[in-house]
Amino acid sequence: MNYKYAVIVPDGLGDWPVESLGNRTPLEAAALPNLHALSKSSILGTLRTAPQGMYPGSDVCGLSLMGYDPKSCYTGRAPLEAANLGLMLGPGELAFRTNLVSVENGTLTDYSADHITTDEAAVLVQALQKELGNQDLHFYPGKMYRHIMIYTKPLTLKVETDPPHDFQGEPYARHWPRGKGAERLIELTEKSRAVLENHPVNIERARAGKGKANMIWLWGGGPAPKLERFKNKFAVQGGVISAVDLLNGLGRYLGWEIIDVPGATGYFDTDYAAKGEYAVQALDRLDLVFVHVEATDEAGHSGLVKEKVKAIEQIDRHIAGPLVSRLKQEKNWRLFVAPDHYTPVAKKTHIADPVPFIFSGSDVKQASGLPYTEKTAKQTGVHLENGYELMKRLIEGWN
Repeated sequence: MNYKYAVIVPDGLGDWPVESLGNRTPLEAAALPNLHALSKSSILGTLRTAPQGMYPGSDVCGLSLMGYDPKSCYTGRAPLEAANLGLMLGPGELAFRTNLVSVENGTLTDYSADHITTDEAAVLVQALQKELGNQDLHFYPGKMYRHIMIYTKPLTLKVETDPPHDFQGEPYARHWPRGKGAERLIELTEKSRAVLENHPVNIERARAGKGKANMIWLWGGGPAPKLERFKNKFAVQGGVISAVDLLNGLGRYLGWEIIDVPGATGYFDTDYAAKGEYAVQALDRLDLVFVHVEATDEAGHSGLVKEKVKAIEQIDRHIAGPLVSRLKQEKNWRLFVAPDHYTPVAKKTHIADPVPFIFSGSDVKQASGLPYTEKTAKQTGVHLENGYELMKRLIEGWN
């Protein structure tokens, strides 16, 4: 029996009640005719996407939502992002995520360098490679503030690192890398300031009243993961839509089609309608489409309540609505909607709370009768402790 499958992941959707929203969460405050209708006629519950003891990053949680147990296959965030840049790690190589950040007087003031543009960032990363790169390490440009460093002598490195979005506004020296070889990463970070501080790109940004990308932050390092191809695991051919290298990199390791959508930016200005259109079209040739939207997470990290509400509404209108309509043209279909983690606007970082999910399909007979919110998802008592179970149920059926 042939099925069509879809997954919608509003990154960082989960949140806490916000006073300015009348003590409602952004999800509760948003106008969501499509998601609420879907939730009322579907299974509604909660899902633990980050195994106990693992950081609830989009890497760990993304693996879970794609149907893989992070405890058995996770090696780090950067190798996944590197894959989407065409950088497949060889034996003994490590990749590190390289954020361009803004610092001032010893404080990390912005984890994204005031959301530097991809074009500006490419020039800065080129300067880093020229001044700091050598036969053992190489810097590669990605998108906006997200870049990659590959280190070819990993036997001298075994470090723990902190994501910069977790300590924005704090002295960054409290969060230096720790462990064997950490001094090498710290040295590179400190040297990057001399390369970047007075670079023409940053001088121009300062003139325009924008934050300087005046330091790098290295984190999320690891070797290449060993992941079974999705088609071998589930006998389903998938594709991913995301503006984020991490999710696309995961898709490459799984053997998914990487669906490039013009206007998809990974920020508030992303083209939601184009993402919805391309997702609908993808179902004509693929069994499964996995649609990831970063804007909700960016709003959470920036503490922007109104932007988060708006992003949720755009997902409902331009992605959930069209995808559900397309699926219902099929005799057999299933869909789930689930964020990868919470990113509360009050906290501005990731939280490991179980996330609210909707599970729907042509063979799903249960109906929650409840709108889609964090609170109602808890009220149903439906809970999956292992995040990877949701994809397994999507392919094999809820029961």
